Amino acid sequence: MKTLILGLGNPLVGDDSVGLRVAAELARQLADRLDIEVGEEYWGGLRLMERMIGYDRVILIDAMVTGLAPGSLRWLTVEALPTQHTASSHDVNLATALAVGRHAGARLPPDEGIWILGIEAENVLDFSDQCTPAVAQAIPKAVSAVLAKLSELGIG
Repeated sequence: MKTLILGLGNPLVGDDSVGLRVAAELARQLADRLDIEVGEEYWGGLRLMERMIGYDRVILIDAMVTGLAPGSLRWLTVEALPTQHTASSHDVNLATALAVGRHAGARLPPDEGIWILGIEAENVLDFSDQCTPAVAQAIPKAVSAVLAKLSELGIG
């Protein structure tokens, strides 16, 4: 079975880069695993769905803003994702993108084979190449959480 781990975000917008930073560390730690691909993705919606084609399981790591304490970790499912209010009419949220892909015949993991690790962000508005201190401190915890999830799934 093929597993994809993707860090999501924008490397130039402070805490929004946290998923990318977690993925970079996971890529180092899992470099010898041929059954696991670790990568980065800067887009959501349809492009993210296309990136997931052909995988049996997917773990996404992304910043979230929900009101929790900065640096808090929370596992989400596709069904539990907060509604995305996009400023663009040219894309869709993840659940819709997956439905479109499946309707078109794409081989995608089932919703229950997709896990999203949300890391509560403090600042996703200002340009910066650094995370805020609380979010930076959460990076090793997020790496451990993903490794624990892999172990829980019998992949670790």
